[in-house]
Amino acid sequence: MVKADARTTVERPAPSNKLSEAEVQEVLDACHRPDTAHLPPTQIVPRLADEGVYLASESTFYRILKAEGMDARRGRAHPPRKEKLPTTHTATAVNTVWSWDITYCTPSQRSPPFWG
Repeated sequence: MVKADARTTVERPAPSNKLSEAEVQEVLDACHRPDTAHLPPTQIVPRLADEGVYLASESTFYRILKAEGMDARRGRAHPPRKEKLPTTHTATAVNTVWSWDITYCTPSQRSPPFWG
């Protein structure tokens, strides 16, 4: 009898270097300061380092902002577009819908060569 792998169901302890709630709140406060609210974490962390303050790494800043739902797009970049569904065509009469095959065939897949 084979037992299932139980490693995925084991409850794991919290990491010893996990930020406390107070430290997470400090990171959020640093992101909400008027002088850094418009900046991404890649610029907030160096500014805090210039002030002699180290709260967390850039990736931790991003992780905290994502967990709080504050990782929205910033700047003048275009918002993401929704992908349009392909159009479907319905033939209601003869010769109303025309299509073509754009499949690429390598030369070895084509019919016998007749190109001089």
